[in-house]
Amino acid sequence: MTNKSHLIKPLLGASYPEVAYGKGIYLYDTEGNRYLDGASGAVTANIGHGVGEIVEAMKEQAEKISFVYRSQFTNRPAEELAEKLAQIAPGDLDYVFFVNSGSEATETALKIAVQYWQEQGRPEKNRIISRWTSYHGITLGALSMSGHVLRRNRFSSLLADYPAVSPPYCYQCPFYDTFPTCGMKCAEELETAIQRIGPDKVAAFIFEPIIGAAGGAIVPPEPYYARVKEICDRYEVLLIADEVMTGFGRTGAGFAMEHWGVQPDIMALGKGLSGGYTPIGATMASERIIKTIESGSRVIMSGHTLSGNPQSAAVASAVLSYMNIHQVTDRAAAFEPLVEQELRQIASRYPVIGDVRGKGLLWGLEFVSNPDTKECFPIQTFVTERIIKKCFEKGLIVYPAIGGINGTSGDAIIVAPPLTINKEEIKLLMTILEEAIAEISHDLDHDGLLQHRSIS
Repeated sequence: MTNKSHLIKPLLGASYPEVAYGKGIYLYDTEGNRYLDGASGAVTANIGHGVGEIVEAMKEQAEKISFVYRSQFTNRPAEELAEKLAQIAPGDLDYVFFVNSGSEATETALKIAVQYWQEQGRPEKNRIISRWTSYHGITLGALSMSGHVLRRNRFSSLLADYPAVSPPYCYQCPFYDTFPTCGMKCAEELETAIQRIGPDKVAAFIFEPIIGAAGGAIVPPEPYYARVKEICDRYEVLLIADEVMTGFGRTGAGFAMEHWGVQPDIMALGKGLSGGYTPIGATMASERIIKTIESGSRVIMSGHTLSGNPQSAAVASAVLSYMNIHQVTDRAAAFEPLVEQELRQIASRYPVIGDVRGKGLLWGLEFVSNPDTKECFPIQTFVTERIIKKCFEKGLIVYPAIGGINGTSGDAIIVAPPLTINKEEIKLLMTILEEAIAEISHDLDHDGLLQHRSIS
């Protein structure tokens, strides 16, 4: 007789191994199996598992106070964490609103942007523009901004139609063009969208600096964000950077937007903020935005029971201190060339890999049925799921990025190990990954799903 589980799992009725503990870049289940966490969970565990300094910070804070309500008290851990974030964030992103997840962070960013214009007597300026092939979270406001068809479909009747522009997706260009002769139509389309909606109605443009779960680490062409900022400044549209996945060293910089030298007006944070050690997210806003609200209503119309609780704030602060002491961001930047070289070598041996892209320790592999035409597999062939399952069987965890092309096709995985990984562990990760891809590639060829034809 088996024990009935009352826990709702990601796939109802499916069987999952039970995790026992984690140490460094590895997770261990109750059967004694070891898994190399090549995805940092959900691109979250940036400093790895079982770090003693973080455990001590948890215990120390729990012995003092774990919860107070933000409208009754402030608390030292939240004050100190906000100060740390203000010091490392770009430009004048000096003010922090703490939440509990990345979804809440992007939704709070939406509300701050809309409220900013309300406080200036421009309530009609309330529309958010986002990109297709994007994911900003699962709460209704965040999902409304998400341009991921598979996630939107079930709740489409409840969602706003915010996705309005194409992604900077050079490998599968929505305009069937090539950079740089394309004239960056993906950026110019933003100006067209603002004009169509009406600049007097558009509050903000939200984007992932590097597209994550919706596309598999899609990196835009170099001049893209400078052009986007120029357009937004011209039409008085706020820039919201969703750095939930890309922040805190993941791309080899403190925040991904630093690669392009463009400061957003609002920034959403999560995942790496706590390294997975506690639920916490944050929305950061520029001084200009906060001072406008401070001189008006003086209230950010958002709030959560556990916002800024001292327990989570102390843990996140300890994570940031650990990253600083151990120069974790520099490690991610230093390992970028090795990871890229290893992934490109694998891709050169298996035509099923159509594209390799990424920065720091955030990398994507896109899988295609024909590398010459870039033709994708139908989504019903479950190529991404098959590769992830094979990796898992071999003791490697990678992250899915499915359905990025109009929700009907697009197979990719994200490789994003903890930033504390070393060279030998990277080599092991690549060995297991190649073994899995080799076996699935053979199966796909056997099933007649790989096409070896050329468009020439």
